[in-house]
Amino acid sequence: MAVGSRVVKERWSRMKAKRRFPKDVVTAIRDGRILGIRAGTKPHRIIGIWAVVVENRVFVRSWSLKQRSWYRAFLEEPRGIIVVDGRETSTPAGLPRRGPRIPVRAVFTRSERLKTAVDRAYGQKYNTPGSLHFVRGFARKKRRDTTTELVPGEQTAGGRSRRQWAVNSKDEGGRMKDD
Repeated sequence: MAVGSRVVKERWSRMKAKRRFPKDVVTAIRDGRILGIRAGTKPHRIIGIWAVVVENRVFVRSWSLKQRSWYRAFLEEPRGIIVVDGRETSTPAGLPRRGPRIPVRAVFTRSERLKTAVDRAYGQKYNTPGSLHFVRGFARKKRRDTTTELVPGEQTAGGRSRRQWAVNSKDEGGRMKDD
């Protein structure tokens, strides 16, 4: 194998790896009932939503399609954070008590196969009598069309992407600024 193709394969495998969450994060989301989320980079509160795991990928749907919903915020700016606790303790509002804030990027799903799998996953995970109303509602077309995959986003420093951080950390001559 040529050196160049090995480098390309290594880069490709790193890129693919970054498109998926680590197993412990996926397991915590699969086992947890509520996922904390903040859509966009504007400062506002973290809210609790339902999330499911299909094919080791994380999917969410929006119940509300209002202008100020997390889904609409992701349409404008597909970056945000999630909070995964992985423990059974939560606040009275159902949000994870603690946990790392994990940067995410929203990818809007068009695949009918995936949407159908997400329908099934919601039905299996949220199967209490009180949840059935919402599970049925999530299966309706207008909410199915909000099916969103959450993938790892760029790590940020002070709310800025790595690229913005690098650009803003250099002086006019392109040299790194002293902190």
